[in-house]
Amino acid sequence: MGSAPLDWGAGISGRFLSQAFSSASLQGTRCAVERFLTARRLLVREPAPDPFSLLLERYRRHLSEVRGLTSATLEQHIATVKSLLAHALPADAPLQALSAAAVERFVTTEAQRIKRQTLQHVVARLRAFLRFCFDQGEIQQRLDVIDAPRAYRGELPPRALAWPLVQRLLRSIDRSSRLGWRDYAILHLMAHYGLRPSEIVTLMLASIDWESRTLRVKQCKTRSDLILPLADQTLRILRHYLRRGRPGGTRPELFLRASTPVGPLTHYTIGDLYQKRAHQSGLPLQGTSSYCLRHSFAMRLLDRGVGVKVIGDLMGHRTLESTCVYLRLQTGALREVALSLPTATISIEEDAA
Repeated sequence: MGSAPLDWGAGISGRFLSQAFSSASLQGTRCAVERFLTARRLLVREPAPDPFSLLLERYRRHLSEVRGLTSATLEQHIATVKSLLAHALPADAPLQALSAAAVERFVTTEAQRIKRQTLQHVVARLRAFLRFCFDQGEIQQRLDVIDAPRAYRGELPPRALAWPLVQRLLRSIDRSSRLGWRDYAILHLMAHYGLRPSEIVTLMLASIDWESRTLRVKQCKTRSDLILPLADQTLRILRHYLRRGRPGGTRPELFLRASTPVGPLTHYTIGDLYQKRAHQSGLPLQGTSSYCLRHSFAMRLLDRGVGVKVIGDLMGHRTLESTCVYLRLQTGALREVALSLPTATISIEEDAA
């Protein structure tokens, strides 16, 4: 017919079938061809068009250009908004159909599955999006007045693991594979240097100075570089990882994905690998996270008599108040500074009177 031959290896899209069999008399043939292609896994089902794609793209540009959010924070905002639109609106309903009652039901549902501290972030994202929609004329009523749960700073002390338990976790990691060496090196750095997951993923090969035996860390909270001295054990672990655990290539990141295509890790991956290794260890680590290693590092320094200001600098805290929460866990030191209760002696005569 003069048309280009079909590339069956790439599959046939549903849109192509609709165009090829557009006539009403050919709908039976179209269904038969569709079943044939589906059985042989050659039919490419295209996702349904998102009616809010243009709005989300405008909001994405607003978050990036006006508010200056990082890409990770921006994606969290977009994910929350997509969840709201999917659960708070009826199927195929316009944005104008969104009501305050529907937003409240969505927040109530989220509150049943996440913590109060996390729900505060969700509510903040919802407020920002709904305020943007009102300002842009997408909705006619103010829906951004949402009550957020009350959470108090420091209401729960940081959960630190006992140091022997941390050592047992590290020893439990099987280092007979590349993945084992990578995970071991990551968790070692978190436990022995208190690095955040977001700081782990920004480490580069050039971050290690082998001559001066130091590690340069970009602290995300203080937006400054921290130079850490590397112990002999850490240097040996990093050398073993580079020789046996790191896939080849010219990528500059220190830690890379184990699966192809090779690329940098995300901070979510750090949490996942911790949960995987904690489960495989068989240790009593239920309910813990990778941040517990960071808390253990701070408590270990505190137990060794390191000053709170130095600990805060190493942890990358912006305020001393953030570091002082660890004092609540050092009950032994608190007992030493506690004042004795005054005792009153009452004579028998006074008591009789």
